[in-house]
Amino acid sequence: MRNVALILAILMLVPGSCLFGAARPVVFASYAGDGEQLHNTLILVESVRTFGGRFADAPVWIYAPSSLLKTQEKLVKSFAPLGAEVRPSDAPREAREVPYAGKVFAAARAEAAAKGAFSILVWMDEDTVVLREPRDLMLVRGKSLGYRPVMHRNIGSLYSEEPDALWRRVYEKLSVPESAVFPMKTVADGKTLRPYFNAGLLAVRPERGLLNAWAEAFSALYGDPVLAGICEKDERARTFLHQAALSGAIMKHLDRDEMAPLPDGYNYPIFFQETYGADKTFDTLDGVVTLRYDVYFKNPAPGWSAKLKGPAETVSWLEKRLGSRSGTENDPGTKMRFKFQRGGKPA
Repeated sequence: MRNVALILAILMLVPGSCLFGAARPVVFASYAGDGEQLHNTLILVESVRTFGGRFADAPVWIYAPSSLLKTQEKLVKSFAPLGAEVRPSDAPREAREVPYAGKVFAAARAEAAAKGAFSILVWMDEDTVVLREPRDLMLVRGKSLGYRPVMHRNIGSLYSEEPDALWRRVYEKLSVPESAVFPMKTVADGKTLRPYFNAGLLAVRPERGLLNAWAEAFSALYGDPVLAGICEKDERARTFLHQAALSGAIMKHLDRDEMAPLPDGYNYPIFFQETYGADKTFDTLDGVVTLRYDVYFKNPAPGWSAKLKGPAETVSWLEKRLGSRSGTENDPGTKMRFKFQRGGKPA
């Protein structure tokens, strides 16, 4: 009886997750809104499997609209041999005309699916390539978010100035306390802004519910009459409202000591200077863990691979998969991303 009592006492002290299967370390997830983005996510999955190190066999979930999955059945079948799962995700009907709504609600759906099953969810944009083991994405104890700042100012609020009407309303609508605001320097133009987080790479603890908070904040913002008026006059504000929602949700729901800025080798914006303008070049793979290529390969410069510094085998891997996509620079998605920045220095 004494041994039985001892065993029962030990069982009471051991967490159930240790007895019945602890949460797995990490799951990667992304969203594809059209056929080209779905193809991009296939490259993303392959990069995880090739360069992910101890995370190479981690589950990868790709979310896409139900209608897209029906028209891209052949491409969807290409994910299974790589051990990736393609899942349907449709934004609420009233949100479907709002830029990037599909991504926001898919992120919340991925977080809900990961809760209790994985310690870390890594949410990445489809134009991401993993080139080294992304060990910094495994957040240390006490951290709930791994993040990178935005590339350049865009609609961001300069820390040295008063917030404009857009950001005043965002803070008001989301009840962001002034104490949550801190300076953040952009990656490409070195501007010091109020918190403006890049939505293309986020490592989160699913149980904290941050991505669901993002979706709720986004819904509150696009449904607000005051912000609707601002966005009607300023298409840039409308296009990047999802980023403002993310920043507000993070500031509202997390303490700063829960946030872990990721090193410069994460979310590295390859050839960003050539695409949008920047104060420095982004033409090396040295130290790069994950890169973002945005729309660069829709119309790349001749001989781009020779200009890219880094291991020859890695450059060759990228060249074979990204190559040249000349002639697609006029599709609607590209136009939206180029509209405000291309051909000049960021505002």
